[in-house]
Amino acid sequence: MSSDTDDSLQGSFHAVLRSLRVWDTELPRFDPDAAPTEPLPLFRRWLCEAAAAGSPEPHTMNLATADAAGRPSVRTVMLHDADERGWHFATHRTSRKGRELAVRPDAALSFYWPAVGRQVRVRGTVTAADAAESRADLAARSTGALAAALVGRQSEALGSYEELERASRAAWERARREPDAPVDSWTLYVLEADEVEFFQGDAERRHVRLDYRRTGSGAWVTGLLWP
Repeated sequence: MSSDTDDSLQGSFHAVLRSLRVWDTELPRFDPDAAPTEPLPLFRRWLCEAAAAGSPEPHTMNLATADAAGRPSVRTVMLHDADERGWHFATHRTSRKGRELAVRPDAALSFYWPAVGRQVRVRGTVTAADAAESRADLAARSTGALAAALVGRQSEALGSYEELERASRAAWERARREPDAPVDSWTLYVLEADEVEFFQGDAERRHVRLDYRRTGSGAWVTGLLWP
C-alpha cells in the first residue's frame, strides 16, 4: 500500500472520527438522592429502561480480567443473571478468561447503553458455580449456544477457518440430537461486587456519577464522584 493511500485512509478515519457525536437525543434525568440503598435494584431498573429505549443488546457487557503477571484482557460477554449473589456470566474454564480467573479471581464489568447515555461499572471477586448449576445454565440456552459450547477449544490457535466449519457442523448435529449434551468445561461464574458505579450522561457534561461501595460489614455506602 502506498503512502498516498495510507494518508488518504488516515484522513478519512480522522474525518469520520471528528464527525461522530454522542447522545444526540434527550437523555433521562437521574436523581441520586432517590436511588435505592443497594445497587442491584437500580441496575435491574436501568437495564430494563435501556432495553425499552432501544439500546441494542443491553445484556452484553465488557469483562476485564488479568493474568498472573497482571496483564489485562477485556472482551464482550453476555449477562446471564443479576441477583443477590452477584452478576452471572459463563464461559469455558479452559478459555483465556477462565484461566485468568483461576489465578486472579478479581474482575470488572462495564455496561454502556447509548440510547439513555448510561454506564454501569462493577468490580469484585468472581467465584465458579458448581457443575450442576453450570449444566443448568447451558441447558437454558439456545441450540446455537450449545453447539458453540460443544465446539470448545475457545482461545486456542485455529489452523484454518475450514477446520472451524467442520467442527461447527458436527457440533450443531449433536446439539440437535442431544439437547442435554454435557460440556464439562462450561462454567457459570458469579461476580460478587464490592463496588458499583452508575453514570448518567448529561448533554452539558454535568454527568451524574453515583458510586456504591461495600463496607467490611457487608452494608453499602454511596457517594458522588466528579465527572
